[in-house]
Amino acid sequence: MRIKHYTLFTLFVVCLGLMPFMRAFASELSPPQQAISEASDKLQQKMQDKNFLKDFNKVTQFVDQSINPHVDFDKISSLVLGKLWKSASPDEQHRFKKEFQTLLVRTYSRAFSEFKEWSIRFLPSEMEDGATKVVVKTEVLQPGIQPIAVNYRMYLANGEWKAYDIMIEGVSLVTNYRTTFSDEVQTKGSLDAVIDGLAKRNAEALKNS
Repeated sequence: MRIKHYTLFTLFVVCLGLMPFMRAFASELSPPQQAISEASDKLQQKMQDKNFLKDFNKVTQFVDQSINPHVDFDKISSLVLGKLWKSASPDEQHRFKKEFQTLLVRTYSRAFSEFKEWSIRFLPSEMEDGATKVVVKTEVLQPGIQPIAVNYRMYLANGEWKAYDIMIEGVSLVTNYRTTFSDEVQTKGSLDAVIDGLAKRNAEALKNS
């Protein structure tokens, strides 16, 4: 359960999370690391507003807008579905990406409201000149617990570095969700039924919030 919790929690809270001490050293970071730090600063500043945090719908909208430039949801969605993505219709692909993005955003928006004392330490990462893919290595720090190893798979798209997977202590977010949705398709009988169920859960969660 520990791995699953951090896999769900960390894409935004860590990759785009609370990193106050990194701002002073932004010039020392590589471009992929700077992309992570840039989004984190924007989110951190807004999340200090207690009145803003009272409106969960506004929080989710802000998180979505903040992380979109730095996360490739199209690529993540296709990797999560794997073979199912290739056999899905264009409409199913569009609907799944929309609902899966909503799931991630609302999950991490809730986490932003509950967890405050996080910081991150960038570790040395090997990156060759001209590379278009890189694994950004970090450790997540929180008082009272051991550092958590978190690695981000990122790639260069049209001059911007974007995250498309995250590994928490060696466990891939993409792989975790691929197993989950593959099992659901087998249980419910079709991808369309899985998407309908995901849309229903998202709508209920946002309404109750």
